[in-house]
Amino acid sequence: YHEGTNVERAPHPDRAGSSITRGSCGQPLEPVPVVLWPPGEVVSGVLLAQLNPVPGDPATNAATVAATLGQHSGAGLAVFPDAFLGGYDLGRVGQAAVALDSPEIAVIRGAAKGTNTAVIIGFSELRRDSISSSLLAVDGDGVIVGVHRRTMLWGEEADVFEEGDSLTVVNLMGRRIGLMLCYEVEFPEISRALAIAGADLLVTASANMAAYYDDHDLASRARALDNRIPHIYVNRVGTESGAQFAGGTRVVDDQGRIAAAATGAEEDVFVVELPDRSVFDGPSDYVRHLPDVTNVAVLS
Repeated sequence: YHEGTNVERAPHPDRAGSSITRGSCGQPLEPVPVVLWPPGEVVSGVLLAQLNPVPGDPATNAATVAATLGQHSGAGLAVFPDAFLGGYDLGRVGQAAVALDSPEIAVIRGAAKGTNTAVIIGFSELRRDSISSSLLAVDGDGVIVGVHRRTMLWGEEADVFEEGDSLTVVNLMGRRIGLMLCYEVEFPEISRALAIAGADLLVTASANMAAYYDDHDLASRARALDNRIPHIYVNRVGTESGAQFAGGTRVVDDQGRIAAAATGAEEDVFVVELPDRSVFDGPSDYVRHLPDVTNVAVLS
């Protein structure tokens, strides 16, 4: 850990919406809206929960969230991995998906309120006509302040989930948090859009596998450096449906340095103080100095 980072480790238990454009070579660019939600008190300690969910058992996993919050009631914000509520088995997403008004979400909201801890957690969201790969944001009063639905789906995920149509910034504990899910962290355009929309903290919930550990090791640091804002990256561990999940949970400062990290690819829950921003304005604050020239001359 970098000197000065305070880590507590414990055993397992009103800006209007903004937009960017995207498109592939030769295709017109389409606007991607960024949804913003309203503000609160400034966050201090953040709990990072690198855990292994019970596959297909949202009730047990919701109880794990509640127990984890109870053991770390001093944290202002708690972040859990992607798909933590039901696990990551594309073959039984339908059985593991839960609606926003489900008993499992109610347990999480109750635990957030009981500990005055905001929660960000990944889950398969059962909607009226589809299922989304979603990231839930709940404030310390147990109120749902936002749901981010993943805009970039990996491989066969596209056969199971409906792709989201907007990026999301939520206000939790006084921070404007740009939300990302797993594969989205690999695209610099997404975090840049969130930063331009006013995010001062990035949070990625991931279910990244061992084969792609190096990709996210680099991407998690690069997204912080790209935008000069801290980044909380939380990945799961364990094995499910033949996939080995890689861990690598960490907090990255605005210079792309790892300020605190989980130990290996085992379950690990720890609380860390967010690093302060150290880069303000000047040529190194890239979001304030976006290039004016982006047209490309292709010479034969």
